Amino acid sequence: MAENPQSLRERFNAGEARRKQLESSWDTNGASYQENLEAAIGTYEECRKIASQVALFSSNETLEDISSRDLQYLLIDFYLAELLLRQNAPSRKSVLLQARQAYERYIDLLDSYEILSKEDSKLHERYSDNPDRFSTASTTDAAARRETKIARFKEEKALKGKLEYLSQNPSVLHNDEDSFRDLYLTQIKLCTHQAFQSLESIAQELQILALAPPMPPAGAAAPRDDRRERERNRDGYSDRIDRPLSELLAGGRAGPILSKDGKPLKPFTLLDSRQRLQQGVFRPGHSLPTMTIDEYLEEEKRRGGIIEGGGPQSEIQPEPDEDNFEKADEETMKAREWDEFVEANPKGSGNTINRG
Repeated sequence: MAENPQSLRERFNAGEARRKQLESSWDTNGASYQENLEAAIGTYEECRKIASQVALFSSNETLEDISSRDLQYLLIDFYLAELLLRQNAPSRKSVLLQARQAYERYIDLLDSYEILSKEDSKLHERYSDNPDRFSTASTTDAAARRETKIARFKEEKALKGKLEYLSQNPSVLHNDEDSFRDLYLTQIKLCTHQAFQSLESIAQELQILALAPPMPPAGAAAPRDDRRERERNRDGYSDRIDRPLSELLAGGRAGPILSKDGKPLKPFTLLDSRQRLQQGVFRPGHSLPTMTIDEYLEEEKRRGGIIEGGGPQSEIQPEPDEDNFEKADEETMKAREWDEFVEANPKGSGNTINRG
């Protein structure tokens, strides 16, 4: 029995080294990354097996019964779940379910030792009631959901700051059992935050996968839409932007020239073979414009698509014609009407609602 804890420590340290190496790797889709990932997963699986064989954790114990050095082994299932989510397996659903089981074992273990905080205990109860619809915040009240998210973010940020301080000041942990124990408990609390967030993401992803159509069996060809294919053939549909060469040579009149009986179906012109080949070769590979830019602008102006006027020129008032007496009389009458309207309706006479 004395060799097993030493073996567990060695395997756990090896798994930690591989996990940190994977976190610093950028090529997550490469074959070497997946091989190292499988090796790290296997190492943590061995740690789980050894911890179970030596009965490292028991339901009859409390948190005070666990030594400070053994607190790190509470995170075995958490690290295992984190690695499982990185797998590029053909079945994403099976990966999610395996990771969810690892998270559940981790949180259940903390709950048995009463390590969960009051808020995390409520989340654990909510998750146990409905794992498939689990959410760390309210899904009906947007304001409450936002406040909960902000509070959890601030708490997680404070935990990360505390861990960073302890890691950058190893002298604090030297010969101080309480500080050393506090370091692991802080790490466990931070991982618990991340575990509940991952369980929420897994529940959402499983809901999306449930709505996806079933995948065809391996080696089966994709089903063809015969109805759509028949409509394309019937309507003469084509994905080509430009018309085919045969249609261009026919002057836009595609189809056979003669019927089966030899009767002409449309007018045609006999051309020399050299001239026909020349028309088919010396032509651009795209449709040429049918009008110039000036012609297009003239056509748009004729259709009323161009609005003229406006700009600085519209602010210039034309000089009045002194010889145009009718225009002068019209302006005078207009000014009189405006003066009469102003006298009959003094300023502020229309706003009578807020008067005392």
